[in-house]
Amino acid sequence: MLKIYPVLCRAGNMDNYAYILQDEKSGISAVIDPSEPEPIIQKLQELKLEPSYILNTHHHFDHTDGNLALKQRYGAKVVANINDSSRIPGFDIGVTPGEDFSLGESRAEIIDVSAHTQGHILWYFPKDKAVFTGDTLFNLCVGGLFEGTAEEMYAALSKIKSLPDDVEFYPGHEYTLGGADFANYVNNDNEDIQKYLHRAVERLNAGQPVCPVTLGVEKKCNPYLKANSLSELKRLF
Repeated sequence: MLKIYPVLCRAGNMDNYAYILQDEKSGISAVIDPSEPEPIIQKLQELKLEPSYILNTHHHFDHTDGNLALKQRYGAKVVANINDSSRIPGFDIGVTPGEDFSLGESRAEIIDVSAHTQGHILWYFPKDKAVFTGDTLFNLCVGGLFEGTAEEMYAALSKIKSLPDDVEFYPGHEYTLGGADFANYVNNDNEDIQKYLHRAVERLNAGQPVCPVTLGVEKKCNPYLKANSLSELKRLF
C-alpha cells in the first residue's frame, strides 16, 4: 500500500504540490516534484522519513528546484525520464516510458505525456489507484503547451482518459478555482461542476488540498477531458 502526503510549496505564488510517498510494507519513501526544499523537509521530519528517491515528472524549475538540496541532505537518487536527463538537476536514474519503476513493493508505470514539455511523464501506481500528473492535468484544467502541440496534448489526455475512473489523480499545482471559472463558462454552470467547486472550496477553506479527485469525476467536469476530438480541444486553447 502506498501512503501519499501532499505538500504545498511556493504558497500564494505558484502554489505547487509536491508529494511524499511511502511504500507501507518496505518503509521506502520518495518525493515527487520537490518545488522547494523547506516545506518538504519540514513534512519529512514530521513523518520521520528519509526519502530514498526523488521522482520528477518534468524539468521545469518549479518541479525540480528542491532536487539538489534533498539529494544532498538525504542521499536520495533523482529519477526521471531518461530522454530528459540533461534537463533534470541531479539526475541519477533514468526511467523509460512504457516500463515500470519499483518503490519498495509499490509499482509505478511510466507514461509519456509529452505536450506541456517534451519528456513529461506520469507516475501511475495501478494497484494503489493513484496517478501523479505534474503539469499535464490539473483540477478542471490542463497545463499550457510550452514545448508541444495541441495534437500531442490530445494524445496525452487520451492516455489519461483511458485509465480507470476510480484512479485518483494528484496534480502539480493548486489551480482549481481558476479552472472552475473556465469550466463553468464552457459548460454553462453544469451541476457536476458546481458540486466539484463546492467540495473544493470546503477543502481549501479547511486548509486541505483539493486533491485527490477521481478521474471519473474529472472526466465529467474538466472541459479538456470532455473534448472528444482534436478540433474540440483546439477550441479550448
